[in-house]
Amino acid sequence: MPSGLAALLDDVAAITKLAAASLDDVGAAAGKAGTKAAGVVIDDTAVTPRYVTGLTPDRELPIIWKIALGSLRNKLLLLLPGALLLSWLLPWAITPLLMLGGAFLCFEGAEKVIEAFGAGDHGAEDEAVGDPAHLEASKVAGAIRTDLILSAEIMAIALADVADEPFLTRAAVLALVGLAITVGVYGVVALIVKMDDIGLHLAQRASRLVQMVGRGLVKGMPVVMQALSIIGTAAMIWVGGGILVHGAAQLGWHAPEELIHHAAEAVGHGNGLIGWVVTAIGSGIVGLVLGAAIAFVVGKLFHGKADAH
Repeated sequence: MPSGLAALLDDVAAITKLAAASLDDVGAAAGKAGTKAAGVVIDDTAVTPRYVTGLTPDRELPIIWKIALGSLRNKLLLLLPGALLLSWLLPWAITPLLMLGGAFLCFEGAEKVIEAFGAGDHGAEDEAVGDPAHLEASKVAGAIRTDLILSAEIMAIALADVADEPFLTRAAVLALVGLAITVGVYGVVALIVKMDDIGLHLAQRASRLVQMVGRGLVKGMPVVMQALSIIGTAAMIWVGGGILVHGAAQLGWHAPEELIHHAAEAVGHGNGLIGWVVTAIGSGIVGLVLGAAIAFVVGKLFHGKADAH
């Protein structure tokens, strides 16, 4: 019995070590995949606060909570099963679909750049004045629809990074990435949205130092929002361009990726940071050019339909 019990304990210890190693692998893969989706995450963080503007402060956090739940449903109930099914039945389709998502990111980013220079005609839509509950429901639904597109790109990036892993590892990584990014994004969004309220609260405290910090937060919020918008746009173009360049190489067209790689080596001279910056700039140029071309074609198509009517 003692020897049998010792053997059993040894087996349990071995299984525990194997499980711990598997969890470490899942965590590492999830972290790597989540990092590659950083551009989409930044844009998601920059976009979401728009959906609580024009509503009373007491409804801001409940609305963000509703959007976060919708985002989690998007990722875990729709996109996760779809991604796993795709990797099982049509693994060859992952790269083309990822490139389609990259093209969409480039298009969205280029449109924002065009609008920033006053060349677009996508003015801000007027909010319909009516029932506040209807307005809130409309904003939540719109945010969840936008999140579905961004979440699909995040999950596709994560799936491409773990496509060769076993099925259960893929499922665990995608679930972990979806959960972590949702918590991270909407936690930051909640903080951003309530930052001015926090600043006002601090500005009313007795300490002059605390008052200064509070006033700084209130005055700094427009700058933070503007910076987030710029960073989000740049990240969309850079990430989208990088996806297209890497995807083209995987499909057999290596010239763009090799050109950017050689430029990074020539400029960086072995410096990893400089090489990374050059690679990001090269990917961004590709993304901006292709995104602007798509925006031009889409604009012509929509204007043509409008003129026909």
